[in-house]
Amino acid sequence: MSLRIAFMGSPEFSVPTLEAVLAAGHEVACVYSQPPRPAGRGKQLTKTAVHEAAERHGIEVRTPLNFKAAEDRAAFAALKLDTAVVVAYGLLLPKAVLDAPRLGCFNIHGSILPRWRGAAPIHRAVMAGDAITGVQVMKMDVGLDTGPVMLTATTPISEDDTTGDVHDRLSVLGAALMVEGLALLEAGPVVLQSQADEGVTHAAKVSPAEARIDWRKSGAEVAAHIRGLSPFPGAWFEDEGQRVKVLHAKADAGSGKAGDVLDDGLLVACGSGAVRLTRLQRAGKGQMTMEEFQRGARIGKGRTLT
Repeated sequence: MSLRIAFMGSPEFSVPTLEAVLAAGHEVACVYSQPPRPAGRGKQLTKTAVHEAAERHGIEVRTPLNFKAAEDRAAFAALKLDTAVVVAYGLLLPKAVLDAPRLGCFNIHGSILPRWRGAAPIHRAVMAGDAITGVQVMKMDVGLDTGPVMLTATTPISEDDTTGDVHDRLSVLGAALMVEGLALLEAGPVVLQSQADEGVTHAAKVSPAEARIDWRKSGAEVAAHIRGLSPFPGAWFEDEGQRVKVLHAKADAGSGKAGDVLDDGLLVACGSGAVRLTRLQRAGKGQMTMEEFQRGARIGKGRTLT
């Protein structure tokens, strides 16, 4: 027996779940994704990663801007679904859509709820220095990531992990967890756990203003901030009027005025302690190790980074 499903997702994070659902033998009646948008230097209309994956499998793709139009809600209901699988779709679903599938809609969320509800849970967990995070399969309701949880898988966040590293792990974990959840739905009935009222935090989308490095924070905070914004959008400082992105850093011992470069290995003093910049990128250039960066544009001991 298999379930009749609509898959709703957009970025690369969602693709492993689509592939896993298909491999498990479920019928994906339709895929919903964000509309193609201009991207790259040529600003050509570009389909989402999920859109392209669905087309490779010959699955119909729908790209409504939202579900405000009655015809879009009716078209969704007409699919006569058992459930919808939602993974980083990028739209809040109205109650009419949430209630249309026989079993409801189930979402993969990249945190351990109720911590980090919202748009950027992986970024926020790494930026905050969290020691652990995870993915959960949650039955969706009209709130923002407030529905009851069916399944949880966790992963530690090490002092070397960037948001990119954690993103990739959670993408794979989430795919396996959703397949497990669909098997439970098939067998039914499932047990859902309401979220706690305590410990709620919100994972707001990262703003451009947050990307600038504030050396006045502690070394541990600066390192977590840098790793949390890597690879995108990338934390940065200015060097002789040009932005330099820092894509990896480690907290280290050291003291000095915040922003002072303490040695030729890019150890930078912070409000307390220091941080070692280990991977950097200048505008228009590829990523470089600290050693490669210093060979091309040396930032020596005694400089102050702004």
